[in-house]
Amino acid sequence: MTTQATTRQAATLPPETLPILDFRRFDQGDAARITFLKDLREAARGPGFFYLTGHGIPQTLIDEVLRLSRRFFDLPEEDKLAIEMVKSPHFRGYNRAGFEHTRGKPDWREQVDIGAEKRARPVDPSAPAWTRLQGPNQWPAALPELQLTILRYQQEITQLGIRVLQAFAQALGQKAEIFEPIYTPEPNQLLKIVRYPGREKSEGDQGVGAHKDSGFLTLLLQDVQGGLQVEGERGWIDAPPIPGTFVVNIGEILELASNGYLRANVHRVVSPPVGTDRLSVPFFLGAHLAAEVPLLKLSPDLAAGARGLTQDPLNPLFREVGRNYLKSRLRSHPDVARRHHPDLVDVSKPASPASAY
Repeated sequence: MTTQATTRQAATLPPETLPILDFRRFDQGDAARITFLKDLREAARGPGFFYLTGHGIPQTLIDEVLRLSRRFFDLPEEDKLAIEMVKSPHFRGYNRAGFEHTRGKPDWREQVDIGAEKRARPVDPSAPAWTRLQGPNQWPAALPELQLTILRYQQEITQLGIRVLQAFAQALGQKAEIFEPIYTPEPNQLLKIVRYPGREKSEGDQGVGAHKDSGFLTLLLQDVQGGLQVEGERGWIDAPPIPGTFVVNIGEILELASNGYLRANVHRVVSPPVGTDRLSVPFFLGAHLAAEVPLLKLSPDLAAGARGLTQDPLNPLFREVGRNYLKSRLRSHPDVARRHHPDLVDVSKPASPASAY
């Protein structure tokens, strides 16, 4: 078939869509579980993204998270800048639109980064550098109810993420608890509340540039405005919001563990039209920072489909979880790195453009 004919055929095919998986099937007996795991494996091997319904997170909690996120972004700028991330050595807090970059271009979104709520460790030059990432979050004094709701949601979405991770383990022919040694006693947690302002096409459309996620998996809560796109075989696949669902995608830890049988897939967010905006709340489930990602022993039929690790000189992958995560934080937020961790970066050189994650 000629190139022209192939192009014409692709143009007549219906647009690609993401699969929808009902998580209740995972607990409905052996037959339902087997077919669910097959569908999960196919979704992960295909677009690497899927919608998850039947997840068990109360809709009332989801609605409250979105309501308070909207209230935060409606605060005066001075109240938001009171928790600006550059004030936190733990990379927690608020960033204005345009302060992060992907592949050298600014991402047009404002956001708050929230991790596990812990005390900061004393700085110990002999300790691994990633130990500095532990510490408290910054919370807006002008919206005190945000803290309780977000931490409750973070706890519930973490438990859901672990159950989905256990399903992935079984889809790879492993025991459900195969990853437990590297996410206990507690996984690494990163939650963002994000607003994408609308803008004219002439101003650019990069809400977030094309990138991959670094953890086990991501569970994304969207409001009513679309914009997420996933790289597919025939171009970008739109992932519009579907009420009652999360969008789930695999991260680089699962790629490392499966030797590329599962691969973290590229995705981006396109800015909404002028006069609108988009809210989203992504949650990134990671291994604990002291862990090292194991290489799973796959069955012969699955091992035959392992594609090896993605080779990207701009984003080298490390099996040491803390090293991998710290790399992302330093790269994503050079202003925080230069202010609080100058010994980890070359301050004699201009700060390189940040990346989305």
